[in-house]
Amino acid sequence: MNTLNGTYCSLRALEPADIDVLFAIENNEDFWEVSSTQTPFSKFILQQYLSNAHQDIYEAKQFRFVIEDSNTKKAVGTLDLFDFNPQHQRVGIGILVTTEHQEKGLASEALSLGIQYCFTHLNIHQLYANITADNTKSLALFEKQQFQQIGVKKDWIRTNNGFKDELLFQRIKKDSDA
Repeated sequence: MNTLNGTYCSLRALEPADIDVLFAIENNEDFWEVSSTQTPFSKFILQQYLSNAHQDIYEAKQFRFVIEDSNTKKAVGTLDLFDFNPQHQRVGIGILVTTEHQEKGLASEALSLGIQYCFTHLNIHQLYANITADNTKSLALFEKQQFQQIGVKKDWIRTNNGFKDELLFQRIKKDSDA
């Protein structure tokens, strides 16, 4: 599937062999703030998740891609589609690239591949993303991909240091995206 292959990375479905990568990502407390996670995940729970990962996005209303480095063929993060609504042709999108693989162009290319997949194969009209106001890397990434800020959710995310605003970004499909 050419839509999911780029120069630096590709997007692929989850495989049973991804258990260790998922375990590392889901149990990294640095990521819990943006994923609303409060407790660690066991490998058993993640194996159950993987066994259901085959569900169609129309059934599950979500889908998780693995971002794979094209050179090393190693998983370097995930791209999530969530709150899929085919009636209104919209879906939320989120991306996570592990710290050691950031600032190499992988996130930008993976997000671009995800956007094109949504517009081309899911017939999406609009994508949206929720980003904390202090996440400068994600803000720059989504703005680079032509997402526009359309709202602010004040004190939306509770952290150990108080509350943070969450910004709502949106990208509506243009004729040139077809």
